[in-house]
Amino acid sequence: MPAEPLANVHEFTVSELSSSLKRTVEDTYGHVRVRGEISGFRGPHSSGHCYFALKDDSAKIEAVIWKFAHARMRFKPQEGLEVIATGKLTTYPGSSKYQIVIEQLEPAGVGALMALLEERKKKLAAEGLFDERRKQLLPWLPEVIGVVTSPTGAVIRDILHRLQDRFPRRVLVWPVKVQGEGSAEQVAAAIRGFNALPEGGRIPRPDLLIVARGGGSLEDLWSFNEEIVVRAAADSMIPLISAVGHETDVTLIDFAADKRAPTPTAAAEMAVPVRSELFTEVDGLARRSRMSWQRAQEGRRNELRAAARALPAAHELLAIPRQRLDSAAGALPRGLRANTHAHFRRFAATSARLTLRVLHGQVTHARLSLTTCGERLTNSARSLLHRRRERFAGLELRLKASRLANAQAQRQQIARDRERTHRLAERAHRALGTVLQRLDARVERSGKLLAALSYRSVLERGFALVRDAAGHPIHAAAAIGPSARLTVEFADGRVGATADADRPAAASQGQPPPKPAARETKSSAPRGTAKPIDQGSLF
Repeated sequence: MPAEPLANVHEFTVSELSSSLKRTVEDTYGHVRVRGEISGFRGPHSSGHCYFALKDDSAKIEAVIWKFAHARMRFKPQEGLEVIATGKLTTYPGSSKYQIVIEQLEPAGVGALMALLEERKKKLAAEGLFDERRKQLLPWLPEVIGVVTSPTGAVIRDILHRLQDRFPRRVLVWPVKVQGEGSAEQVAAAIRGFNALPEGGRIPRPDLLIVARGGGSLEDLWSFNEEIVVRAAADSMIPLISAVGHETDVTLIDFAADKRAPTPTAAAEMAVPVRSELFTEVDGLARRSRMSWQRAQEGRRNELRAAARALPAAHELLAIPRQRLDSAAGALPRGLRANTHAHFRRFAATSARLTLRVLHGQVTHARLSLTTCGERLTNSARSLLHRRRERFAGLELRLKASRLANAQAQRQQIARDRERTHRLAERAHRALGTVLQRLDARVERSGKLLAALSYRSVLERGFALVRDAAGHPIHAAAAIGPSARLTVEFADGRVGATADADRPAAASQGQPPPKPAARETKSSAPRGTAKPIDQGSLF
């Protein structure tokens, strides 16, 4: 036979059982560290929370990172990354499963860090942040040097000491954390802050930046492998030297920086030259310049002497021109006489041609030419006048035709406008008649409504309206004084009346008014009789 159910066993609801299990798991495993591989991570949810699983060779546990915890994590979850998660166990009653709420996440060992570093390096290199064409040349002698490092370490003292030995320059230090939570954000903010300084401001804008830190393990130097630091270094418009760790330490900022220094001291040596060597070099260049100038002057002096020896004497240079001048002076009188005879012969030939007969011939020829030109001008004027008359005649005909056509068009337009005006007038008459009919009907309805609401229709049914001496309607008997003059209005006229002395008093004592013996009609009531009739208030 089947066993009887235990009647005394407590019955749990599903919610009660889930809540009890949740409290048991949270109390027993309030704070745990779990090592496993991230599986099923597809990035943060639209709410900002992250959902994935941690697994090893034989088991898997669901994991969740809330939005506020994910924002302050140094290491972000990535698919396939082996990590050590710190958090607390809890249950999710909606699906009856347990999960870990992660509060802190860190890579599991150096191997995971190296894998993450290599993956991040490939990603940033694919974006072109490490391209050599992006890198800038370092200034030869910067006026102001900005240093991003810890203000309490030995790095800043080494940099300042080396700059003092080589070439003293003005140094601006932006103090930051170089290790631990929040250090990457501070380093990136320092780089962007130096770039944001205005030119010629109260705080001078550096000509060169040095991001420096001493040596350490891969975990200690991890802040300089963060994307925010690498992107800030790549976006820097000020040339930047990366001096993180020792010579064997390599971080991602080294690839994005314009120059990598093996040590902070080497960065200071790259930043400025040695002043004493510059003095020596300048002295040597000045000495070489003076010697070159002296040699050049001596060579020019020797060339001038050689050229002076090769030149002939002054009297030798002027001998031939002097002879030419003497020959020209001797030939000048003969040339003047020959030129005068030539002009005289030309003038004589010209005067021989200028006789009276020639002048008469030229005048006759000119008169003939003038007559011919006059006739041609007259003919041209007549021809032009004829053409103008023909043109004006043609224009006159065209003008008449155009005027007739325009007059005909205007008549047609006037006819169309007249017809349109007639149509509009007819429509206006019809519309006016319609409006008047509507207004007549409205006035008629209003008159009927007024007649229906008028008190005269009530008077026609046999009632009367009582007014006092001032003409105001009386609504109650108590408002009538003794011997008061009244006006009673019937449908067919008005009559005057005087109130009895005891009628208002009886009404004021609360006695009911006497009922009339019989209702009098309009025909039986004599006109001009002031007989009181109890017909109530019309209002």
